[in-house]
Amino acid sequence: MQAVILCGGLGTRLREETEYRPKAMVEVGGRPVLWHIMKWYAKFGVQEFVLCLGYKGAMIRDYFLNYRAQVNDFTVDLSGRRPIAFHQNEASAEDWRVTCVDTGLDAQTGARLRKALKYVRRGPFFLTYGDGLANVDLHDLLAFHTSHGKAATLTAVIPGGRFGELALDATGAVRSFSEKPEKGRAYISGGFFVFDVERIAPHLPERDDLVLEREPLEALAARGELMAYQHEGYWQCMDTYREWKILEDLWHTGSAPWAVK
Repeated sequence: MQAVILCGGLGTRLREETEYRPKAMVEVGGRPVLWHIMKWYAKFGVQEFVLCLGYKGAMIRDYFLNYRAQVNDFTVDLSGRRPIAFHQNEASAEDWRVTCVDTGLDAQTGARLRKALKYVRRGPFFLTYGDGLANVDLHDLLAFHTSHGKAATLTAVIPGGRFGELALDATGAVRSFSEKPEKGRAYISGGFFVFDVERIAPHLPERDDLVLEREPLEALAARGELMAYQHEGYWQCMDTYREWKILEDLWHTGSAPWAVK
């Protein structure tokens, strides 16, 4: 299995950080959010990643080209007589194969996926966004996808509410108050897709304005070829500073649900 990750958008709602770097490279706990996503997939045996680059994509290229130096101690012999020596840390030893694909500065999500498909093998593959963290059971997600036999599966999540909620009893008394409720009222698509290459490709015409979540997924839904895996666990996107702060605080308190031990 391969995982395709969309990490080429502008991230305008997180401008405090994305003015200087792509959103996928915004750090949570000292590591890019993209790294956290990849670690979660690797936990389930995924070792091959295809990254769809766009805005400031050179920073992602440089990160992986220099990955060993980013995550290990090393010694440089300035005389040039010996090559650089890396002092490998077990915690940073990744057995990953990473393909970086320039999918264009202005391309939408469907166009980015279409451009990346030439690096994806036949059969099912994972796809997700480069700015969302969750504790989705990927084995269970893939088993669900295989069981229904349809072309595509998305992961349905219940997002955290943006406003406080009250629980009232019959008399109108407040029984509980939550400033930051854990769950909202309706499912949304949280990414963490599974697609079959042969069945999604015909829905991806050669247009840079093609939004995956519109024509392609709407067409699949109309034909009964799009299924939803319902995830009741943790999920959090990182669209705003407030949402980044939620992730950062969870990591530093040792309570991040997506953390891989």
